[in-house]
Amino acid sequence: MKFIDESLMDGLSATAFQATKPYPWLNPKGFLQADGYRRLVDKPPAPELFDARFGEKRRYGQQSHDRLALEYAPELPLDPAWHEFVAELKSERYLTFLRRMFGRRAIRLLFHWHYTPNGCSVSPHCDAKRKLGSHIFYMNTDEEWRPDWGGETLILDDNGRFGAGSAPKFEDFDRAMPSTAVGNYSLLFMRRERSWHGVKEIHCPPDALRKVFIVVIEDWSLPARLMRKFKGAKRDRY
Repeated sequence: MKFIDESLMDGLSATAFQATKPYPWLNPKGFLQADGYRRLVDKPPAPELFDARFGEKRRYGQQSHDRLALEYAPELPLDPAWHEFVAELKSERYLTFLRRMFGRRAIRLLFHWHYTPNGCSVSPHCDAKRKLGSHIFYMNTDEEWRPDWGGETLILDDNGRFGAGSAPKFEDFDRAMPSTAVGNYSLLFMRRERSWHGVKEIHCPPDALRKVFIVVIEDWSLPARLMRKFKGAKRDRY
């Protein structure tokens, strides 16, 4: 079966995406077909597979991004639906979509999950320069997650006031635009020098987890690869 709704994907406008302020982003409903989405949310990776990442220092003094994290690998003991979904994300059809939206040819994709428990947050930040952007798939249904618990990614607008190497708080921004993060929604955004985003502290029951699956779109042009090689760049923990 197909997971991506290709008619919806093909209908998304790159021109409108690129013109969105404060940086390119969109939050479509139904990027995944309903049956495919249900297969994925019904068989999530077990929390036991994840690494606990709490209290890790961030480069610019920002508050730590506390969560459980798991990087995709073909050998992971996952429901077959997840391996099928990743194969579809690696397909030429999805890659063509990303190239059209980002206006770049040479890209590489990486995949990972984040599970976030009660009391944790993702402080405002701009992603690493090697990233062209991210496509976040929200994996909580309205049967298991209440919107008032939080968990939505906030698109933050500083009107150009903060450098990427700083640590502003949520209240320091002029605008905060929340994504819809419950049900079959996803968030695609493009990295800019001030593409600030974050997730405020979650307030959910102790047995609940905010679940996202993230496609990281990396610059894979020759200059970018040479820069990694000569600088000895290591892949960040997401």
